[in-house]
Amino acid sequence: MKFTAEMLAAALGGEVIGNKETEVSTFAKIEEGHPGALSFLANPKYEHYIYTTASSIVIVNKSFEPQQSVAATLIKVDDAYACFAKLLELYVANKPRKKGVSDKAVIDASAEIGQNCYVGAYAVIDSGAKVGDGSCIFPHVYLGDGVRVGRNCTINAGVKIYEGCVVGDNVIIHAGAVIGADGFGFAPNENGEYSKIPQIGNVVIEDDVEIGANTCIDRATMGSTIIHKGVKLDNLIQIGHNVVIGENTVSAAQAGIAGTSKVGSNCMLGGQVGIAGHLHIGDRVQLASKSGISNNVADGEVMMGYPALPVSKFHRANAVFRNLPELSKTVSKLEKELKQLLDAEK
Repeated sequence: MKFTAEMLAAALGGEVIGNKETEVSTFAKIEEGHPGALSFLANPKYEHYIYTTASSIVIVNKSFEPQQSVAATLIKVDDAYACFAKLLELYVANKPRKKGVSDKAVIDASAEIGQNCYVGAYAVIDSGAKVGDGSCIFPHVYLGDGVRVGRNCTINAGVKIYEGCVVGDNVIIHAGAVIGADGFGFAPNENGEYSKIPQIGNVVIEDDVEIGANTCIDRATMGSTIIHKGVKLDNLIQIGHNVVIGENTVSAAQAGIAGTSKVGSNCMLGGQVGIAGHLHIGDRVQLASKSGISNNVADGEVMMGYPALPVSKFHRANAVFRNLPELSKTVSKLEKELKQLLDAEK
């Protein structure tokens, strides 16, 4: 389907600079643009590409003023990145959705599949499981006994959801994720060995959550591990048993949250953040990449480092750390001079 610059500007509330009849039918990064493609420019460090891009239309911020001639037609909007994201969402929403149940899927007679669903080949849906209307269950997915999957969910290939777990509406779970495996619960016994503590809880994932590929969310020892509404988790994340993550919190890849810790709402966790067990992380907390959290964190804190410190304190400490070689030389020199003075007094 083709769209003119005028049509796009009307949809985005923008202003066309150039030919209103310019047409596009696909998307491209600005540095990889080609005729018929729509691109965007939001970050000033990519500005030089707008003067050479072959894209037919580029969405830019209203504040953008070109320093050279631009061949592409421009659409000026309040927020170029947000508008481009909106168009991508519309594009995905209008793609045809898979429907129908493969004859190679294995579905227990007691399971319930809603209307307009898709169930791919070699998916297994066990007894008492329910899948809501409009959800897509891709090949090789396993839904255990009594699993509940809400409406308009996308459960991608190879996802495993263990028995009793609950998934809300509009949830996306990417390939290879494991929901509801046993929490890491072991207790030392009198023989110096570790005895397994049965994990009898479940995982509850609320609406509008997205979970990345190969992420693992452990079931609770008792009660529920809870991922609240709007949470976005990247790939390769480990969420321990009985963890609770607040609404609209986001986490980059390889983060790990140990058992029973609570993370507040609207937090941001960088890649490889590690949070120890039984901690409370407040609302609106930001944890920089590789931060190691071993204590509770108050609302609104920005932390970084290992062990993590408030960001201002970390920068001061890091400045000292960077100068340690010179400080060491200075201390050695002072020690020698002091020794010489003491020797001279004898």
